[in-house]
Amino acid sequence: MTVTTQHANLAGIVVDLLAQDTTVTRIIDHALQAKKEPSLRPAALSVVSVNLDHIVQFGHGSCWHDTLGDSLHPTRSLSCLSETSNVPAMKWLNLLDGAPLVERVKQLSGQRWPRLAGSDLIGPLLDEAEHHGLRVGFLGGQPSIQADLAAQLAQNRTRLKVSGFWAPEREDIEDEERSLLLAEQIRESHTDILVVGLGKPRQELWMASYGSLTGASVLLAFGAVVDFLAGTVQRAPQQVSEHGLEWAWRLALEPRRLAQRYLVNDLPGLVSLQRRSMLIETESDADTEIDTRLLSEPSLPESQHQPSGDGRFIADREFADISVLAVTYNNAKSVDQLIDSLRVEAKDLRLRVIIADNQSTDTTVEQLRQHDDVIVVPTGSNLGYAGGINVARQQAGDCTAVLVLNPDLVVAPGSIRRLLQRMQHSNAGIVVPRLLETNGQTYTSLRREPSLLRATGDALFGERLSQRPGWSSEIEYNPESYAHPHCIDWATGAALLIESALERRLGAWDEQFFLYSEETDYFRRAREAGASIWYEPEAHMTHQMGGSGSSVRLEALMAVNRIRYARKHRSARAAAYFRSVVIGHEVLRSWKQERYGILQTLVNESSWNLLPAASDSQDDAQEFPCGTVIIPAHNEAAVIARTLEPLQPLARAGLVQVIVSCNGCTDDTAQIARSFEGIQVLESAISSKVAALNLADAHATEFPRLYLDADIKITASALRMVLEHLAKPGVLAARPAFAYDTAGASWLVKSFYRARRQIPNTNQALWGAGAYGLSNEGRNRFDEFPSVTADDLFIDQQFTPEEKTVLPSVPVQVKTPRSTQSLLAILRRNYRGQNELDRANQAADSTRSTVRQLLATISGPLSAGDALVYASLVVLARVTKRPRIASKGALWERDDSSRQSA
Repeated sequence: MTVTTQHANLAGIVVDLLAQDTTVTRIIDHALQAKKEPSLRPAALSVVSVNLDHIVQFGHGSCWHDTLGDSLHPTRSLSCLSETSNVPAMKWLNLLDGAPLVERVKQLSGQRWPRLAGSDLIGPLLDEAEHHGLRVGFLGGQPSIQADLAAQLAQNRTRLKVSGFWAPEREDIEDEERSLLLAEQIRESHTDILVVGLGKPRQELWMASYGSLTGASVLLAFGAVVDFLAGTVQRAPQQVSEHGLEWAWRLALEPRRLAQRYLVNDLPGLVSLQRRSMLIETESDADTEIDTRLLSEPSLPESQHQPSGDGRFIADREFADISVLAVTYNNAKSVDQLIDSLRVEAKDLRLRVIIADNQSTDTTVEQLRQHDDVIVVPTGSNLGYAGGINVARQQAGDCTAVLVLNPDLVVAPGSIRRLLQRMQHSNAGIVVPRLLETNGQTYTSLRREPSLLRATGDALFGERLSQRPGWSSEIEYNPESYAHPHCIDWATGAALLIESALERRLGAWDEQFFLYSEETDYFRRAREAGASIWYEPEAHMTHQMGGSGSSVRLEALMAVNRIRYARKHRSARAAAYFRSVVIGHEVLRSWKQERYGILQTLVNESSWNLLPAASDSQDDAQEFPCGTVIIPAHNEAAVIARTLEPLQPLARAGLVQVIVSCNGCTDDTAQIARSFEGIQVLESAISSKVAALNLADAHATEFPRLYLDADIKITASALRMVLEHLAKPGVLAARPAFAYDTAGASWLVKSFYRARRQIPNTNQALWGAGAYGLSNEGRNRFDEFPSVTADDLFIDQQFTPEEKTVLPSVPVQVKTPRSTQSLLAILRRNYRGQNELDRANQAADSTRSTVRQLLATISGPLSAGDALVYASLVVLARVTKRPRIASKGALWERDDSSRQSA
């Protein structure tokens, strides 16, 4: 029979709009059908009362969003160990409860639907159960309350068949093995209807995980109904309930328990209810069973070979279930424990273990060399966590998933398989485990996406008031969140399993985050790619918390990287507000000596370059992608050595071709460049940058190619990332990230570059970084560099936005002019270059776009002042007289203030 059912989507939860008698009939009919045809094992029906608290717990943006199903979306068991391939899918029936929801549905539908609270439905349901001989069981409540309930039922419902009472401890509900045992006990009681009164969200989560295993055909998530039936909690008078004030009645009875829920936590639910609600009408076949084949349990992919069983890791060219990546830096005390715990896992799974060492100075590498089946990759320097991962991931090979681990972890037996099972079970892109401290306590590792409100809450309260609403804290403190699997925003990056196809799609980790925030950025990119991120509590790993230690500089780096993250992913205005909150966080704690040092660093952005960052000694240069670095140089004696230092080990080892193309030099630039072993030096009498680029191109033999200004210092890790990216099929153009170094500059220059840094165009184009790279295919877009001033702008215009990439590398440092006069000189040169390449309408469009973006950066007096300085200097540079352009290349103004010997 085809029927039309009305539903309402209330803040992300689909609710069935039904009358009370229809609801009772539907529930009882489902139980009776299952009783008549037990051999068919029809899907269990979970009935949930949706009130405002339910929306806060399970609605849009909540911790448990999409964990449960509804009448339009059946689910399989949330548990990985429940053998759900043999268990039918679970149906859901979400009922309208709570005065705010009733009122909102009335606004949407134009009619008033009844409030269907569990306390109102339980009586009629028990009446029907008595009449039809259905067996009813009760799960939840204290043993003393259950004793009172048993007495009440024996006295008032003499014909009711009670299958049993179960009063598990909270630890039992949160433990998977004990929950499976409890579900089996209920199954053996032949319960038809199970009343679950464990409280939100525990009862719904337990039902989602184990409800199908209880054998009950109907499960009722009716919260405090056990207390009401036992007579231990008094229900609100009917008149109070009819006026929608039952919440006030309950608050008056239990103010300490319910005050935060009703007066604080539920407020966002009211807002979401108004903003994210709509009616849904669907036609469904009421007599058709769910096609459970669509929800069958996925199986783990078959390995090409079986694990050896002796705990050895596999070689780099073989297929692996998991490729384990770790980055070490002076981890001699912990790395052997990690390896030993991985060997236990390798008895059951094919593991490949790759460890990138960031030039440890203790015995870490010697200890790793004792394990002949561990792939050790020396990075040659301290690249930071993201840089080390980027080196290790190149050796990941063919595998089902990549597991990134901190070197100070100990993996509990079976945990990696549990992560892999969760990935397959939930179709997750990334899965993270439960992290334990050395004392066995669960570490608060789960996080919410950083926001202004959450940063403010953490600034004001820190770890105090840990049970505050999720919108006011980035850290997830609620113990319930660590007891059940669910989707999360992100987690601390000590351990994460990444599906291999997603890992390849996301590519390199962002190396501008030397330590801290690199995982926040990676998780965000995964979510933006459409991947879900899951937490699996049954996978345990003990974190010794000794990886990077703690110091004022590292704490300052953590705070600075939060600002860098905001600047990368949010508007200039939002990032400015976020920076103010981060500074405010330290102001409130600046009475502590060490915190005052962090505050000083945050306020003085020029000091950020002094914080820990990637270094590139490259004394032991390892395998490196081939390519060419072309450096045009005109009288660069003061800076050329600084530029060549990180490149020399690569050139000396023959890994990268480095060409310095001197043009019209009258100083010692060529002689200095020749003093670096392995560097090729070309000389031309023509003072032209583009002529120098064309000369070097004619002598270069390798692709890809990086074109690097002579005053720009690039790290080997950033160069590696550029060359590896450009070597991929179909990739045309890319550049590394860059940062302005304003040390020693005047306040006007600093103000100008503060504003410029916030303009999106600055961070999205190939120009402005003093470095850009081209693949062979990309270089074939043009014959030779034309005689123009702005070669980087010319290159940028050869490619569409989709064809060029700004890579998440360690930023190259662009030294800014130190004086206003020098800044105006290069601005005049830049705008002359734009005029050479832009047609009039393009220039006008570009100017309008820049003005709009500049105005969007204004978030307060400081940013307004910076924008005014920026606009004033731009106008001044545009209107001042421009020099002539020579036929053999531009004679441009030169900034010598930033070209000082390192």
